[in-house]
Amino acid sequence: MYDHSQMLGNKDDQQLADLISKLADGFGRGEEYLLDDICGQHPAFANDLRLLWGTIAITRSAGKQQQNKSTQLMSRFDAPESGLQLPFDLGNYRLEQEIGRGGMGIVYRAIRKKDNSQVAIKMILSGDFATTNDRQRFEAEAEAAAGLDHPHIVPIYEIGEHQGRAFYCMKLIEGQTLSQRLAAGSIPTRQTAQMLLEISRAIEHAHQHGVLHRDLKPSNILIDQSGHAYIADFGLAKRDTAAESLTKTGAVLGTPSYMAPEQAAGARGQVGAVSDVYSLGAVLYHALTGHPPFLGNTPVDTVLMVLEQDPILPRELNRNVNRELEMVAMRCLQKPQDLRYESAGGLANDLEAFLNDESTSARDGRVGQVIASLFRETHHASILENWGLIWMWHSLALLVTCLVTQAMFEFHFRVYQYVLVWTLGFGAWVSVFWWLRRRMGPVTFVERQIAHVWAASLCMVVFMFPLEYHLGLEPLELAPLLGVVAGMTFVIKAGILSGWFYCHAFVLFVTAIVMAIFPAFAMVIFGFVSAACFYVSGLKYYRRRLSTLDSFQTEVSG
Repeated sequence: MYDHSQMLGNKDDQQLADLISKLADGFGRGEEYLLDDICGQHPAFANDLRLLWGTIAITRSAGKQQQNKSTQLMSRFDAPESGLQLPFDLGNYRLEQEIGRGGMGIVYRAIRKKDNSQVAIKMILSGDFATTNDRQRFEAEAEAAAGLDHPHIVPIYEIGEHQGRAFYCMKLIEGQTLSQRLAAGSIPTRQTAQMLLEISRAIEHAHQHGVLHRDLKPSNILIDQSGHAYIADFGLAKRDTAAESLTKTGAVLGTPSYMAPEQAAGARGQVGAVSDVYSLGAVLYHALTGHPPFLGNTPVDTVLMVLEQDPILPRELNRNVNRELEMVAMRCLQKPQDLRYESAGGLANDLEAFLNDESTSARDGRVGQVIASLFRETHHASILENWGLIWMWHSLALLVTCLVTQAMFEFHFRVYQYVLVWTLGFGAWVSVFWWLRRRMGPVTFVERQIAHVWAASLCMVVFMFPLEYHLGLEPLELAPLLGVVAGMTFVIKAGILSGWFYCHAFVLFVTAIVMAIFPAFAMVIFGFVSAACFYVSGLKYYRRRLSTLDSFQTEVSG
């Protein structure tokens, strides 16, 4: 006999897989998608798409990087920008030496003819192969940087085009990138703090003028011969006020090792000023330890680490790291946005305090941050919206089963009858529970993990009765263990889903003690308390689901 719920679930899983494959193929052809549009077209898979979108997009980004490498290799032979015969006259400039390359551009040391001064010229790397989007981004980078006037942002002197070649002219910084400096060896602690202070002030200035950088990393920071730091690349910069399509919702932009979790997630969370604060913290972490906070074998592995893991404490990698700077870096690298510095200026103030041998706010607020982070939701918590209503019904089924068990105890039922109630009776509800969940769409891996933990706790209840019989105990003498096991289950849920469940676990542990004190009413006590835990949580996430659906419908209708 076929299990129709299983068939339905498999069909949904296959449809989701087909949809993701179709999107991946479209990305490969250079097509662009808006996450909200895709969710609107496929509402049954909206939650799953939001969970998976970051990985889909970074996979596309990784593939695009490989494609760009091939294009760049070809353009060395075919495109004039990447294979100029130097020296080369570019209007009012004479290009003399290539001094740097990035994902988008190539930088030359040049002479400005009118005053014979040395400058730097940046041009599109892909040359004639550049797409319209490439050119728009190149122009957006130049315009973003040109609108900023700060001593630690490399100034733009001119934006122009000569014989179809887009370029911009900027100040020439004699020195090396921070990446090159780190590769040569560790940097003294105070010099590290001073460089990050200068960069943080520069980013604060950019934010005040409506510009987000979104790709801060050591290779985008120049160090001059005096040791001062400058931001030199605004290739992924975005103006808050710009209504442009260069950066679409759901796109994953940046360098995985230094990007904030909300950037890595694509559509989950808004990328803002605190995202640049995270990246500044990642740069500081790299300068302190010699390694970025996360680095996997592939870009996808790195993105998953950014989303799922906490960085190793800097002092575990380098025992010489200053504790104060370690706390500053770790505050920047908090996954919840509101636990980071509110602004790059806040980070700069702490770095300045460190250099002045004063106490930092990172130290003052550490205990509160730890407690706050302990009780926060993880990024997996969104799946609970699928369980809200079902948990509310589950609380009723659990309460009824416990009351029936208590009544059976009063009327001296046999052991096998308890087993039948918890297997055939409550077990039947569990099957309905799972069937209802699968009807709502594909079940995620995390949900399967939670389901296994829950199933294990149910097995404990079932096996409790024959164990009592074997040990010569009366039925329900081991009932207080139900509170302990239920509390342990919520501890696991707290670690995976939401720290709020630690409160549920504590209540259930206390309940176990109360059950031991009042054994005659143990199942009644357990029934009401455990049912309340499920009902309160279910109501919370059911309301959130309704709010999410209302917001989505408003966006669609608007």
